[in-house]
Amino acid sequence: MAARAVPPGRLRRRLTIAFVLVAGISAGALAAGSFLLVRQARLDDSLQQAASDVRPQLVAARQFLPLDGERRDNLLAAYESSGRHVVLVADGETTASNPAYAPTLSPELRSEVAAGRIGYDRPNSTGLLVVGGRIPGSAAQLYVVRSEDRIHSDLDQLRAVLIAGWLTVVLLAALVGHLLARRTLDPVARASDAARAIAEGLLATRLPVRGRDEFGAWAESFNEMAEALQNKIAWERRFTADVAHELRTPVTSLVAAASLLAEQVENLPDGVRRPAELLIGDVVRLRRLIEELMEISRLDAGREPVIAATVDPLALLRALAAAHDWPVTVDGDPVGLFTDPRRLERVLANLVANAVEHGAEPIRATVSGDAREVTVVVSDAGPGIAPEHLPHVFGRFFKADPARSGQGSGLGLAIAQENARLLGGRVTITSEPGRGTEARLELPVTQRLPGSETAADEAEEGTPS
Repeated sequence: MAARAVPPGRLRRRLTIAFVLVAGISAGALAAGSFLLVRQARLDDSLQQAASDVRPQLVAARQFLPLDGERRDNLLAAYESSGRHVVLVADGETTASNPAYAPTLSPELRSEVAAGRIGYDRPNSTGLLVVGGRIPGSAAQLYVVRSEDRIHSDLDQLRAVLIAGWLTVVLLAALVGHLLARRTLDPVARASDAARAIAEGLLATRLPVRGRDEFGAWAESFNEMAEALQNKIAWERRFTADVAHELRTPVTSLVAAASLLAEQVENLPDGVRRPAELLIGDVVRLRRLIEELMEISRLDAGREPVIAATVDPLALLRALAAAHDWPVTVDGDPVGLFTDPRRLERVLANLVANAVEHGAEPIRATVSGDAREVTVVVSDAGPGIAPEHLPHVFGRFFKADPARSGQGSGLGLAIAQENARLLGGRVTITSEPGRGTEARLELPVTQRLPGSETAADEAEEGTPS
């Protein structure tokens, strides 16, 4: 069973997000700092101008002293006509030259001015700057009120520009980060694809070496590893093929002799009969092992041709069960396949034999299919396979219990898998200890038979499934 694949693009997304966060935080901090500096500079400049203007206005107000009713009105009218809005505090009364510019004077500001100092205040949410002082020669207080709407409007525009610039930087950072992440991780993706290809048996897969950077050195190391692995596996396959070939002739002679011995085993003395039966059984197992070694050697060498013909998996399963007298319940629907009948029979025989030998009844073989795919499921109610053994069930010579003395050689599922690959399909095994094992063969439909479902090639041309 293959390991769970990591969803592609996750690291790329993380790198892009990190790039965007760094660029966004940096640009945001720069924009916020710039805005605060400009805002403070504009407000300080406005205050400085107002403070410079209020001093001569306080001196000029002396000519209206004493501030009786008429003089007070004249003072307020004079300032209003000059374009200045003022608030006069005299004899406990507060009078504004323009009611629209009559902010509430805070106690702190009035205390500051009463002490003979120039004070200022910006009442909340009014957009006004109030700067005042005491008129020389009297206790009256004069406050000049200036509107800062223009400054706030300019600051609002600056804020909008900075936000737009920040968003632009973030979008550009996302684009650049995505491109850089893709460019940086492309070698990783190629290496992942190459490793997957090697795991699937494409041992000639190599990585292109581009440049002399870390990825180039990585690609060279990967290619050296792949070369060493290919040579090692090629040597092992050649050794297996040579051994199987060399053993074939003497094993054939042993099988012939064992056949003659099997005909006379009933006539042997009791003390000799049991060893003879064991010898005959071991010779049969040895012949089966040699045949499987020869077959898998041919599969590895690519010398096994695929000869396609029309076949019905349901009928083939029933014929296999009857020929081997397997206690298997076969059901499903007749489905037409255009595939290699001999290889399909080999796969099905291995899957059912594996269930019969290592599983327990009831054993079921079910055939189902649609316009694109045919599925054969072989299930049993045996002891199941431990989770730690499932990833290795397709390994060659693998046995969950290496000490067991059953007939299996540990090559059956490996041969079934290789034959299924030649047919364009796949074999998967699922199992739960104590609840049995399920083997699933999935094969593509490639041709329509008379009375069968629409084939995959016709479905691709527009026929609905």
